[in-house]
Amino acid sequence: MAIEITKSTVLKEKPDAEHLTFGRVFTDHMLISEYDENGWGEWRIIPYGPFSLDPSCMALHYGQSVFEGMKAYRTPSGKINIFRPKDNFKRLNLSCGRLCIPRIDEEKALEALKELLRLEQDWVPSAPDTSLYIRPFIFADDANLGVKASQHYIFAIILSPVGAYYKEGLKPVKIYVEDEYVRAVKGGMGFTKTAGNYAASILAGEIAEEKGYSQVLWLDGIHREYVEEVGSMNIFFKFQDELVTPALNGSILGGITRASIIELAKDMGITVNERALSIQEVFDRHAKGELEEVFGSGTAAVVSPVCELNKHGEIITIGNGEMGKLTQKLYDTLTGIQWGKIEDPHHWTMDIEE
Repeated sequence: MAIEITKSTVLKEKPDAEHLTFGRVFTDHMLISEYDENGWGEWRIIPYGPFSLDPSCMALHYGQSVFEGMKAYRTPSGKINIFRPKDNFKRLNLSCGRLCIPRIDEEKALEALKELLRLEQDWVPSAPDTSLYIRPFIFADDANLGVKASQHYIFAIILSPVGAYYKEGLKPVKIYVEDEYVRAVKGGMGFTKTAGNYAASILAGEIAEEKGYSQVLWLDGIHREYVEEVGSMNIFFKFQDELVTPALNGSILGGITRASIIELAKDMGITVNERALSIQEVFDRHAKGELEEVFGSGTAAVVSPVCELNKHGEIITIGNGEMGKLTQKLYDTLTGIQWGKIEDPHHWTMDIEE
């Protein structure tokens, strides 16, 4: 597969890997391909830089935009692994289908990504708990003020060396249960990674932050009763007899990390149930002493323990307010696989040289 590479003439200074934040610094190059009446064009690696867009660019007005998030990790031997990239490109195409965006060739996209990572491999940090965040995205760029599918699109991948997503790191976070605003409903776009879903979450997130909470726990959009997901993560509840996560019902994102956690928990002999779970059940079972741990899962944070839930001012503390044993074990196992420190029995990781 031919990929045209135009190298940057001025390379950026690498940031201090010990003090990386999330999504603030970007590498020297990016990958790009454009779609027109002839289909997706050539794959090109070019210097990282701004796009030139018409003020009537359709994505700016009508929101045809989808994206993904995955990571590359430097292993103890120095090689670079990507975690489950095929699943991310598959999900990207699922989002494309819902937003009438032409699907990409997943195999070609993977090969192009590997070529980009080989070029930018010095940007993959090796400090503990760091990685290279990978952001593929597609947006409509027709110059046309008409509510319809665009005829031209841009696909790009940008890279960013990152540290912990939450400033708290692995310190348990407090979550505010949102019941006034809704994120998505079945039949809508909740199962996709599209920009509008995240825009819809910002107001509730700001309100929660003003109250001292790190994230919002969304309830279903119809009954305002059933747990769905957290702003940037799927959510898990460890009761005495089961690990529960809301079933994928069309309004919840099918997280790659979520799927990995489910498999790892089953490997450990834990009963995992994907089902409807009301927020009242969560609070009732906490009152009975049956709720042991709560944690979120996602590419950015990997696993994030939850120490407190606030519903209408009714506050419950999870466990002793510290990271639970299962949460810790799942985090250690998953990150151990991602960083190449332990065996990968599911063959989730991929060496960029493969």
